[in-house]
Amino acid sequence: MSSILIVDDDDQLRISFAKLLKEEGYDIRTAPTGEAGVDAVKQLVPDLMIMDVRLPGMNGLEAFGAIRKIDTTLPVIIMTAFGTTDTAIEATKLGAFDYILKPFDIPAVLKLIEAALEAGRLMRSRVAMNVAPDTAVPDAIIGRSNVMQEVYKSIGRVAPTDATVLIRGESGTGKELVARAIYQHSQRSDKAFLVINCVAIPETLLESELFGYEKGAFTGASNRRVGKIEQANGGTIFLDEIGDMPMSIQAKILRLIQERSIERLGGDRPISVDVRILAATNRNLEKSIEEERFREDLYYRLKVVTVSLPLLRDRRGDITLLCDYFLSLFSKEMNIDNPGMTNDARGLVGKYAWPGNVRELGNSIKKALIFSSGYPIRPADVSHAISGSEEKKDVTSAVSIEKAARQWVRQVLETEDRQDPFQNLMDRFGSIVIGEALSLTDGNRSRAAKMLGLSRPTLQSKIEKYHLVFETSVKKFKQ
Repeated sequence: MSSILIVDDDDQLRISFAKLLKEEGYDIRTAPTGEAGVDAVKQLVPDLMIMDVRLPGMNGLEAFGAIRKIDTTLPVIIMTAFGTTDTAIEATKLGAFDYILKPFDIPAVLKLIEAALEAGRLMRSRVAMNVAPDTAVPDAIIGRSNVMQEVYKSIGRVAPTDATVLIRGESGTGKELVARAIYQHSQRSDKAFLVINCVAIPETLLESELFGYEKGAFTGASNRRVGKIEQANGGTIFLDEIGDMPMSIQAKILRLIQERSIERLGGDRPISVDVRILAATNRNLEKSIEEERFREDLYYRLKVVTVSLPLLRDRRGDITLLCDYFLSLFSKEMNIDNPGMTNDARGLVGKYAWPGNVRELGNSIKKALIFSSGYPIRPADVSHAISGSEEKKDVTSAVSIEKAARQWVRQVLETEDRQDPFQNLMDRFGSIVIGEALSLTDGNRSRAAKMLGLSRPTLQSKIEKYHLVFETSVKKFKQ
């Protein structure tokens, strides 16, 4: 349960606001003055603070300054009447998450509170790297494969610098976790970390969200608003899915990187800002440049350092570690004993292509835990959890084939009395594998050798060893 501290000297507003937020499921504490609010932050360590600007004694700006000295990652929302908007804007420029005008729209405020709590969580929740698979840390990058070791090295090298970083990878590979790890190991880790999803925000709102606007800039702009970039001054901005950013806004991001300045919508003077840019995309930016949907000059400014995240199917050795991690994490979340997985279930998970990468694997393990009813997760639980009937059919078929092969090997070992049974089985398997490769290539031995990773002379010697001949009636190589 998230905790929220409300600081306002208006008893009626403070009580009614606290009641409203309690009904929304939040743990609420209140304080009537700035001094009491500062003391409460020291004692309670809330997840969010909502504070009025006009307070007796220590005013809102003074209280905000004192709170920033205690905890730089505590998100603060400023409440203000229209007449004190300039003070609220000043607090926002100093790092407050946002401000709301009294009287406020309740649905809009609840949405803002959710966003502020999420921003605070991203700043405060540490991203663990290369931890033990049985850990229950909610935010962790798991993997010991060579490709993941390179990712860890890249994070370690780039984090202490101020370089712009482009994080590339398919959806579900963990790009936001990598961005947060870079931020948390940077020299700006005590400053703001703000995430902007360039797809989630409508194009008409994205520009004002990033750069802010002046009073009268457009219909409805009744007062000045500070944008996220200016708000994060001194900190880090993570532009997620930057490959989908409109071209008009790309030009302004390029100016930000080159000149360290922005202009609010409707403004006529540059505003100096010092922010580090981290960006991520699952797009082929090179192709987008060719199609004139992404600026080439911005592309080169972004990729000062590139961190490329591997597909899950390209690091299958990490799948078991990830399964153990998700089993531990979700069992703890559900308050149940970790039931584990059967070997057949692990085999099934290992054979699936995981088009949704780590995110899909995590969701599937969570579903499988629910289906398992407390027993070790079985192949049926995994199949049920994996979305898509064709995908389930393919992966179940792969396990069935392996099971049939195991049964055949066991039958041969138990019933046939031959010398050197191991070599006999290997020869029989070898004959099948080479025969199928030749059949797939219509007898083209050079292509078959390349398919098998063999030299052509080695393939020829095995064809002769296994006495393989091409039967034109069925177009297959057989003994």
